[in-house]
Amino acid sequence: MMRKTITAIVLTIIMSFAVYAAPDTLIVGGNVIGLELRTDGVTIVEFTEKAPQQAGLKRGDILQKIDGREVDSAQEVSQAVQEADGKTMTLTILRNGAEKTILLAPTDTADGQKLGILVRDSLRGIGTVTYFDPESGNFGALGHGVGDGSAILPLAGGEILPAQVVDVTRGTAGQPGCLRGMVCSEESTGSLLKNTPQGIFGTMQPFAGKELPVAKRNEVHKGAAQILSTVQGTQVCAYDVQIRAVYPKEKNGRNLLLEVTDETLLEQTGGIVQGMSGSPIIQDGKIVGAVTHVLVDDPTRGYGIFIENMLQAAG
Repeated sequence: MMRKTITAIVLTIIMSFAVYAAPDTLIVGGNVIGLELRTDGVTIVEFTEKAPQQAGLKRGDILQKIDGREVDSAQEVSQAVQEADGKTMTLTILRNGAEKTILLAPTDTADGQKLGILVRDSLRGIGTVTYFDPESGNFGALGHGVGDGSAILPLAGGEILPAQVVDVTRGTAGQPGCLRGMVCSEESTGSLLKNTPQGIFGTMQPFAGKELPVAKRNEVHKGAAQILSTVQGTQVCAYDVQIRAVYPKEKNGRNLLLEVTDETLLEQTGGIVQGMSGSPIIQDGKIVGAVTHVLVDDPTRGYGIFIENMLQAAG
């Protein structure tokens, strides 16, 4: 029975190739951070008129151009609408990775010309750091990409901000829990560079943590392990889990089937909750992967991704 889950350069020089070499050791994370993503375009989040939907627009569409001109903010969309002066506009959108063209005319309202859409030009939330590479200054987090439910959002840039966990909604069967976080400062501590199905990556300021060897996927096995997570304030704690199954060929962040066995974590959160994605998984003194999903019908169980898959995506 299928279970529902939720998301808890190659340089050429005279015929020689420089290939990305994954680090042998990493500083393990588990610390929560604030993430502010700027998308390549603006995301349609709601409609205030029927006309945009009748024209073919959908929530989650990424509006990239209006009449051939790139738009990256809600202000630029509003400006383009006013300049159109009621004429039909050509909207270039991205949906599920495919580019589409929609024709739509603004309508007159008491507040002037409007397209009848509400857009978002940035996205803010919290996430969990998986690792930091002290040699390069690079980090990886989440273990999965940030998307609209159907596709990964194209990233134009972003910042890392200090954050803390202020509350937890416990997970129950059929109702995933979540961590509620708060950004503590607007002072950036790093930059977001890549948003991929295997995680979000960038550079950040060094942080205190234990440096551990990186496990190869063939070293990961069923049995006892730990995850590092922050479920209160900024304190990173280790919690016991069992790796119940290993799926070496899976590429969607479900390489490891995990079960939380730690009584403290079960009492606090009910198991794996949203916001814990990216929590590093430690086995035999090595970092082997990161938490990625929770099983909706059983919050004590979830999935994890191999650390090797994250590092390949980061490279």
